[in-house]
Amino acid sequence: MVILKLPEEIEKLRTSNLIVAEILEELRERIRPGVTTRELDSLSEGLSRKSRVRPAFKGYRGYPFALCTSVNGEVVHGMPSDRPLVAGDILSLDFGVDYRGYFGDAAITVPVGAVSAEARKLMKATEEGLYNAIRQAQAGNRLGDVSAAVQERVEADGFSVVRDFVGHGIGRSLHEEPQIPNYGVRGRGIELRPGMVLAIEPMVNEGSYRVKILPDGWTVVTEDGKLSAHFEHSVAITENGPDILSLLR
Repeated sequence: MVILKLPEEIEKLRTSNLIVAEILEELRERIRPGVTTRELDSLSEGLSRKSRVRPAFKGYRGYPFALCTSVNGEVVHGMPSDRPLVAGDILSLDFGVDYRGYFGDAAITVPVGAVSAEARKLMKATEEGLYNAIRQAQAGNRLGDVSAAVQERVEADGFSVVRDFVGHGIGRSLHEEPQIPNYGVRGRGIELRPGMVLAIEPMVNEGSYRVKILPDGWTVVTEDGKLSAHFEHSVAITENGPDILSLLR
């Protein structure tokens, strides 16, 4: 069941998502060669305490960290470690918080120092796919319009959309209905209605869309070892168009 949010609930979700966005921006500024993802995880916890919010991922289904840190061919759910980042890496940060019972969730992919032209192209296509999808998040459109917008953009550059992991609704639970694939057919799927809040999150691979989960039970990697990028915003559907709750103004 898709849960529609009241205007006052959307404002609470905006608060939680803006906290996520602020913390991700602080983390972005710390990323450089030599930094470890475990240091970034510790920083995200400290910033959460400062903002008086609870990291949403820590303890969720047993996940032991506050932050997901996916490097290079890691797609999502990468676990922080003591491995120093090196120039040329790309790092996806996925982070969420619980603010007074309302959840925020967003993700970015960041270059570490100078990266390859192909890595820059992959990140650009993924982020543009996200914003193309958001533009389709209009009341009266279908969920397939959102999904297809991602697929069309990234496949135009020769990249592939991950099939096994998708976006989701968000509200008083971190994951709610509907599921939001990043591939699909325009005009298909449920109708978008004011009050829906969607966490739209393209996960895009340089090579094949196929992925596998490492023995740690969490880290999802590309099957072919090629790069992957991930961007996410939480978006409210309104009568006046999409409202990006996790966007810093």
